[in-house]
Amino acid sequence: MTDAHQPIRDAATVILVRKDGPAPAVLMGQRGEAAAFMPSKYVFPGGALDAGDASVPLAGGLRAECQARLDLPPGGAGQSAALAAAAIRELWEETGLRLGRPGTWPGTPPADWKGFAATGLVPDASTLRFLFRAITPPGRPRRFDARFFLADAADLIGDPDDFSAASDELSHLHWVPLNEARNLNLPFITEVVLGEAAAHLAEDRLDRDGVAFFDNSTDRPAFRRLR
Repeated sequence: MTDAHQPIRDAATVILVRKDGPAPAVLMGQRGEAAAFMPSKYVFPGGALDAGDASVPLAGGLRAECQARLDLPPGGAGQSAALAAAAIRELWEETGLRLGRPGTWPGTPPADWKGFAATGLVPDASTLRFLFRAITPPGRPRRFDARFFLADAADLIGDPDDFSAASDELSHLHWVPLNEARNLNLPFITEVVLGEAAAHLAEDRLDRDGVAFFDNSTDRPAFRRLR
């Protein structure tokens, strides 16, 4: 498959921030050295949108401003709830941590959600903040249109240090002080997102400045703000 026809998959990522220590910390894990995409790099929990994410009930919906920015072109229209659900699912799958509320599902959960539903929770997107969007440049083995959501560890259900239900997709899961995270082996885009997260935590700029967007959907990269 040529680069020109490499599919761009929708994806969602969670920047989970912990504020109960002397300084903010973010949750990161390391991808395997044999991974096709970003091998050996430290990343946030996240992954591609699944078909079942669009039908998942949310105990709490996204903030109106987050939904509006997620629906902005290119793509995205009508996918905001599915992207939020994907972010929560990926966090659960890769770390075992849960963003949800106690509740009953209105039907049979999609296959990828059965484990989450078995904990007695319905996913809750009300505390997610849409922080960043980036499309993988041409020439990479996989390409994603990734939306990054900021979440507070205080909104988790359960112990933020309990990774016993995590999959093996990410290793070395640990809380990294925000001011030390850039010392890890990071993808370029993760470094940029960390900078945005730090700026937001220091001073909430989303309502004023909007969401940063690195658009590499074509061979002419563009940077703009989703307002």
